[in-house]
Amino acid sequence: MSDPHRTPAPGPATGDGLWIDTPAHRDWLLAQAADLFAFFRASPNPAGGFRTLDLAGRPLPSPVQELHTTTRLIHSYALGKLAGIDDGDDIIDHGMRFLWDRHRDTAHGGYLWSVDGSGPVDDRKLAYGHVFVLLAGASARMVGHPQADRLIDDATEVLDRHFWEDGPGLFADEFNRDWTPFSTYRGMNANMHAVEALVTAYEATGRAVYLDRAGRILSFFMGRVAPAHGWRLPEHYDADWRVDPHYSGNPMFRPAGTTPGHSFEMARLSLHYWDLAGRPDSDLPQIARRVMERALADAWDEARGGFVYTLGADGTPAIRDRYWWPVTEALGALAAFLKLEREAGDERWYRMLWDFANDHLIDHSAGGWFPELADDGTPDARQFAGKPDIYHAVQAALFPLAPGLSRLATSLRQG
Repeated sequence: MSDPHRTPAPGPATGDGLWIDTPAHRDWLLAQAADLFAFFRASPNPAGGFRTLDLAGRPLPSPVQELHTTTRLIHSYALGKLAGIDDGDDIIDHGMRFLWDRHRDTAHGGYLWSVDGSGPVDDRKLAYGHVFVLLAGASARMVGHPQADRLIDDATEVLDRHFWEDGPGLFADEFNRDWTPFSTYRGMNANMHAVEALVTAYEATGRAVYLDRAGRILSFFMGRVAPAHGWRLPEHYDADWRVDPHYSGNPMFRPAGTTPGHSFEMARLSLHYWDLAGRPDSDLPQIARRVMERALADAWDEARGGFVYTLGADGTPAIRDRYWWPVTEALGALAAFLKLEREAGDERWYRMLWDFANDHLIDHSAGGWFPELADDGTPDARQFAGKPDIYHAVQAALFPLAPGLSRLATSLRQG
């Protein structure tokens, strides 16, 4: 863990050079990643699966295990192994067993959203969860896990059969356990994380279908939706993939309006895909920059720092709560653009966000990141119990260290 009496600066005090290039900043990022891996090593449950940790790093008593937490821990510790920071094999193997033996639905196929010691808790089949299964399998394959191929193949078959809609080139969202439909909802969030899973699966397997589908998803959201909505990305759609401006669901996973944190993710993933595709002559990098810059301008809270969580269609702040993960995703997007273009404006944002994270979000005493902030900038606990997961914060620390925009397995080893 970090020394509780030390608050390290995230870069050289002189400010000379781009932080992404300086040894002092890169060493600091490595230390941050190492702290995160050390903190979340308390996650494995001896009875199977993982436990959510409280602010001090102690397991919370809830027995419920959600699919995205299982898969994200596998993916994150695979990144740590690739970067040479944490061996991770025990946690990766622990998660892979739980995915196959407990989340996987042997009766109907697919993967259950949440389970506990006695069986399913929430037995819905969600595209959001299934694309994370593919991501976990792909990341596990890149570190040589022996069961990765069967997980990739199973997740791919389920996504093909039940979720992929070849007409629009997008994934549907949700079904009952037996694959009967219960809504006509379509959403960006599952498709955004599908891009993440697809490009990683392409890197892990070389199967062109993954890259093709990632491109089709980006073509819709970045090529069509973003330019038509002032470079903002509406979250919610009907069955015909028309924007549904009145939809409001789960306040964390499906809040109304637009979510600037997702704009940052989509911008970074656009560059990842574009680089993997051979950097074709296209407008995608320029579109990604406009989407990122629109979110930075709309969502930054000048008075309090950090990003407001959601915006209305016109960019007006809606939910003003400030969470850790939009900051991490903005850092990832800015790091990607700094690798590509070395723009001074990106460097200013990058430094400011790491300073903000260092001052308000990183827990220098116990480890990990505080997930939400009160109005006065101190940690709050209205939405989250404890520290939810490692995924967002550790990627913010690791992505700037990888010299490339894509092929992070190779890139992290080189970095």
